[in-house]
Amino acid sequence: MKAIVITQPGGPEVLQLAERPKPQYGADEVLIKVMAAGVNRPDIFQRKGNYPPPAGASADIPGLEVAGVIVEVGDAVIQWKPGDKVCALITGGGYAEYCKAPEGQCLPVPANLSFAEAASLPETFFTVWSNVFDRGKLQPRQSLLVHGGSSGIGVTAIQMAKALGSTVYVTAGSDEKCSFCEQLGADKAINYKTTDFKDAIKSLTHSIGVNVILDMIGGDYMPGNIDSLAIEGRLVMINAMNGREVKLDLAKVMAKRLIITGSMLRSREVAFKAAIAQNLEQKIWPLLSSGKISPIVYKTFDAAEASEAHKLMESSAHTGKIVLTFAQ
Repeated sequence: MKAIVITQPGGPEVLQLAERPKPQYGADEVLIKVMAAGVNRPDIFQRKGNYPPPAGASADIPGLEVAGVIVEVGDAVIQWKPGDKVCALITGGGYAEYCKAPEGQCLPVPANLSFAEAASLPETFFTVWSNVFDRGKLQPRQSLLVHGGSSGIGVTAIQMAKALGSTVYVTAGSDEKCSFCEQLGADKAINYKTTDFKDAIKSLTHSIGVNVILDMIGGDYMPGNIDSLAIEGRLVMINAMNGREVKLDLAKVMAKRLIITGSMLRSREVAFKAAIAQNLEQKIWPLLSSGKISPIVYKTFDAAEASEAHKLMESSAHTGKIVLTFAQ
């Protein structure tokens, strides 16, 4: 099969088209002919040599989400059959014509979506569900603040939280991105380059604060996050783009009875991810099928142009997801 491989740690130019053997799948796995693959920031980190894949995952073929057609199934697979159209969360190997996936991490492609749209779903939808609703325990009529509102994670969190009855605030880096987020459903988008998000949240919530914050920034955002949380608020960390070392006022944490948590999804066990998939299929997939939630694909690239896709992601000029497609 053809695959996009990381020839050595480095910039986008180290991504090259190469020949690789088809993956060997296990008894509880399926083999997918990939039509499209989502591009995510962990792919950037892996390309740079800063994000070693978990045991058993592809070391030189990035890609954490795909959509395509199942061509073969393992002996123990009961949920899927050859010919089924699925999207899947995987631990690596998605930038290729074929990839394997545990059957429990596959979801049906909604009939109203293209393969490119479906490929943009798994990584962000699994991540948002696990962190905002499972760990953050966001409830209807509660409030959520999402940093990076125009990112793939952000546009998913906005739509999912609004569809399930919450108030959503976001931060973004330009007035255009803020407008985009509000058109998508955010109650208020804050341009962090011109406004202190802490002051904005204080005003928007009448000094009460928000119930949940989803943060992929870290670093110097921590004090503002703590100040922006309501009593018994939950801060959920999923990345630390501004740095892992933070300044933390523990007196405020104790006084407000805050919970600070976080997670990394890629290394979690198959059963954990399968449970997320079941929740998504029951509670979110009907909203995709009805159009209440929509995939936001900013741009697609032919797989051979993966380096250009990575350049776009690193520029942060996009709003929504970036997807690679494979010629059929």
